Amino acid sequence: MLKEVIATRFIAPLREGGSLPGLIEADDLGTYVLKFAGAGQGRKTLVAEVVCGELARRLGLRVPRLVTVELDSVLGLGEPEPEVQHLLRSSGGTNLGMDFLSGAVGFDPLAFEVSPEEAGRIVWFDALVNNVDRSWRNPNMLRLRDGLWLIDHGATMIWHHNWPGAAASAARPYDASDHALSTFAPDVAAAAAELAPRVTEELLAEVTAEVPDAWLTGEPGFDSPEALRLAYARPLLARATTVHRDIHGLRGNQ
Repeated sequence: MLKEVIATRFIAPLREGGSLPGLIEADDLGTYVLKFAGAGQGRKTLVAEVVCGELARRLGLRVPRLVTVELDSVLGLGEPEPEVQHLLRSSGGTNLGMDFLSGAVGFDPLAFEVSPEEAGRIVWFDALVNNVDRSWRNPNMLRLRDGLWLIDHGATMIWHHNWPGAAASAARPYDASDHALSTFAPDVAAAAAELAPRVTEELLAEVTAEVPDAWLTGEPGFDSPEALRLAYARPLLARATTVHRDIHGLRGNQ
């Protein structure tokens, strides 16, 4: 299971992207980017962050370490901004945190080079989880000395917003024409040959087990968190073997 920490201090809101995460300190003396359970996108955003982040990590991609963050809503009492105070007060309980990568800079496709091999692995992974939020306008990648780090997977697996239509939604091709790495000749075929065999029922069971029960309980149509975990795994297992053949809009070697 993900490590659990307790938020001890709210440092500042981070006004980037479509959500409003915050920077916090925790009882383990770590600094984390906090994704609020009470944010408008709801708990499914947190589920997507965990499933996709932990899957990416197990496939060898760089993702900040994820933790669950227990938040006491009293931390919001002294916050001067009403929007931030509302988020803090409405997010008491279990939230999601990710390691704050000090010194990282946002990825700029015009300023950095990426090899076809690395680009292929990232594009293949994004196709697998249907990530619609890795465009050149908002790459959701950070650059450190050791390479690219992937962040913000809340807009993935869009089929989990409509479970009755999940199979049909997950069968659709992936449009990579707007992908931040589409101009780097991503070698998707090589990535698929390397990574697809590693996406097994066992691996997906391990990944989905990281999601707290609190974020899975009460989903319409499912009688238990375990049943919902299986539903998350099913489309990913199906896509892994074929998705590389259904990626549209790339330039160069596929």
